Amino acid sequence: MRRSVKLRLSFLLTAIASYVLGFNLLPESLINDTEIAILGVIAAVYFVLLPILYWVWIIKAGKQKAWKLLLIFSLSGLMARLSFPAEVASYFEFIMWFRYPIIAVLLLIELYLMASIAKGLWQARNMKGDPRVHIVDKYQDEDDKKRSLALVLASEPASWYYAIPWFSRQHVSSDNAIELLSGKTWMWLLMLLGTLAMSTVCFMLLSLWSELVAIIVTSIIAYSVVFVTANYRVSKHYSLYVQQDKLVINNSMWGFLTVNIAEIAELEVGTWDKSSALNNNGSAEELLCFGRGVNANIKLQFSQPQTYFGALGQLPEKIEQLYLVVSDPEALAQQLRMKESEQQQVLTAAV
Repeated sequence: MRRSVKLRLSFLLTAIASYVLGFNLLPESLINDTEIAILGVIAAVYFVLLPILYWVWIIKAGKQKAWKLLLIFSLSGLMARLSFPAEVASYFEFIMWFRYPIIAVLLLIELYLMASIAKGLWQARNMKGDPRVHIVDKYQDEDDKKRSLALVLASEPASWYYAIPWFSRQHVSSDNAIELLSGKTWMWLLMLLGTLAMSTVCFMLLSLWSELVAIIVTSIIAYSVVFVTANYRVSKHYSLYVQQDKLVINNSMWGFLTVNIAEIAELEVGTWDKSSALNNNGSAEELLCFGRGVNANIKLQFSQPQTYFGALGQLPEKIEQLYLVVSDPEALAQQLRMKESEQQQVLTAAV
């Protein structure tokens, strides 16, 4: 797992723990100095510690826009309104009033984005291949928010596209694959059984409270069977393939990367210990490697930063090199070099 992803998860867990402690430790009213001190500590955590961590772990480490710092201040303000003693919480009442116009504006923006993206998906319905790849090509020059939402919407048709073999019958064939655990048949069966078991348990527990809620939640969980099957078929058959002038790399359905073959500055076949510090600054945790095994056998160095779309496109990361554990590294290297040679011949002929 990349360092930036670890920091995001660390911040999420820290924020949850901070707000839970706030709700449980804060008194209902301020009577003595001890309760005032507790309020001061929790307020410092809400409005000093969490924003600092957000700045360092999310904005700086993840190279996000600085205005996003307002999100954590707004969230802390809402938590303060709900958890602080009544005489102090009243000062945060404006947060409760501001939420309505903010929600309305965000809803309008989201509806506009969804409409434009749905239009783009409809226009791309006759295109062959992974819908997510077409979305990346279509929105590569757009802002991160629009592209992220587009990838979320494209993940649904992509799941059906890969889960049903008939839909992906014209997919680009691949003679190589990344060694992924999710591509094993026994893992697919285990995940299917786990999904169905979770669905059954949720229904049994929730039906005691509300049968309607139980049916809704159970249906949502059971619907994950489509994604689980798509995850298996992508990992097994389409984890690595060349489509036109691009190398498409699928780290299961969780994340993917499309690279223009002309932007692969260096391709090496060898053996690299995944537990060692393989990147330039000597930090092993910065290594991005796809595939199971102790050693990577392919190293890709890019001439310019590429974007890896993790977490279904919601955690984009800029990378300059990538390590892979593939079934036949020599065959992959030969295929990419041949494709690069063909591109150069086409460019030479055009000149």
